[in-house]
Amino acid sequence: MNPALDERDQIRAAMDRILTGSAARSNGALTIVALAQEADVPRNALTQRHLDLKNEFYEKVRARGQTPDSEARLRKQIVKLKELRAKDATELTQLRSDVQGLVEALTTLALENQQLREQLAIPAVNVVPFPGPRPAQPLK
Repeated sequence: MNPALDERDQIRAAMDRILTGSAARSNGALTIVALAQEADVPRNALTQRHLDLKNEFYEKVRARGQTPDSEARLRKQIVKLKELRAKDATELTQLRSDVQGLVEALTTLALENQQLREQLAIPAVNVVPFPGPRPAQPLK
């Protein structure tokens, strides 16, 4: 018997078992991994040698009004990623606003610093220096 034909028959039988809810070797998930496990063939048999059977499996799943498990997981991941993207956009807007406020504060401080330096540069007539520390007196 041709091994490829035998493998194809195993895959089709596994397809029927999974779609009828009577999986024997796998968890019955609507995935290629479960189909390969159920058919007792390597996963690459479906992803490389028998692409038509993989596509047929997914078509049958969709024809029953179901969504393949891998597609459902991807859809959930897309929802999470869109939420993260929206959150990041909000945070980015806030950070841009914060940067503007920080630039304004820095500019104000730089101007005040410049004004203080200019005041220090003007010699003060009535400023008396504070005397420094006195030398310590020996104890008697």
